[in-house]
Amino acid sequence: MERYSRQILFEGIGEEGQRRLRASRALVVGCGALGSAHVEMLARAGVGRLRVVDRDFVEESNLQRQTMFTERDARERTPKAVAAARRVAEINSEVECEAEVADVNQSNVERLVEGCDVVLDGTDNFATRFLVNDACVKRGVAWVYGAAVGGYGVTLTVRPRVTPCLRCVFPEIPAAGSAPTCDTAGVIMPIISIVAAVQVAEALKLLTGRTESLHGGLMQFDVWRNEWRRISAGARAADCPACALGRYESLEAEAGDVATVLCGRDAVQVSPRGAVSLDLKALAARLRAAGEVKSNEYLVRLRAGGYELTVFRDARAIVRGTDDPATARSVYARYVGT
Repeated sequence: MERYSRQILFEGIGEEGQRRLRASRALVVGCGALGSAHVEMLARAGVGRLRVVDRDFVEESNLQRQTMFTERDARERTPKAVAAARRVAEINSEVECEAEVADVNQSNVERLVEGCDVVLDGTDNFATRFLVNDACVKRGVAWVYGAAVGGYGVTLTVRPRVTPCLRCVFPEIPAAGSAPTCDTAGVIMPIISIVAAVQVAEALKLLTGRTESLHGGLMQFDVWRNEWRRISAGARAADCPACALGRYESLEAEAGDVATVLCGRDAVQVSPRGAVSLDLKALAARLRAAGEVKSNEYLVRLRAGGYELTVFRDARAIVRGTDDPATARSVYARYVGT
């Protein structure tokens, strides 16, 4: 236990808490700015098993705030989940880290949550957060919501059927264009560090059984205006579809071809209908007639017609060079099929 000696000296953890961390499994959903910070802190703290899921690959613009990644990861377009798992092996070889290169949706979210003791939110959109909320409430797994944009951040800890869930606090997904995004307001590293640190601190309290130390509200931070406040999340909503009525609307949504505009990327993700596993070598060979192709064991990247198309094994694709979903679907159909 020498590795964790300073953490064990901390009254909130102690030897028993450290043993609990070693026996725990945490799921990190999204491995961008917040998620990569979660993974590093949890690995250094000695959480025994990590499951990291992310749909994207590393790019140079990520390096300003996504601490787990290197210039080599960006050059090689390494999937973020894979790059994070490799880094965990270097940070703490005692930690088992599962990497899932996947888009979190209603077809896989319950499987990802299953067997985990806590879930940390590193996503960038409310649709995925509602999915995570419904899956965690249904399966009784605590999770920690977090978001950051510009110099502002927020976090909320959800203990199913004990505290308000995300749907109690936000009954509806915020309307598109109703709030700033990293595309319109940017984001700075200090707010990422603050929000991620509070999220991980809450996760450590949950994993060590120190629930009396949870902050118990909606925490808001503005690092530029020097504001830090806790707002009561109120009581659980009597009409909440998830934690009161047991209706998990996000999980019941019909799967389909979904196009999602990616924040600040001039890019759209296209997710096809149903489960698919592509032969990436065959796809790369077929696409070479259409333009410049680069590939590795995780993805195939094509540059053609003014667009960059990155296709993953599960048939998801990120179409760069447009923020129009219809255009992205058209590019996808042209080069990959329907």
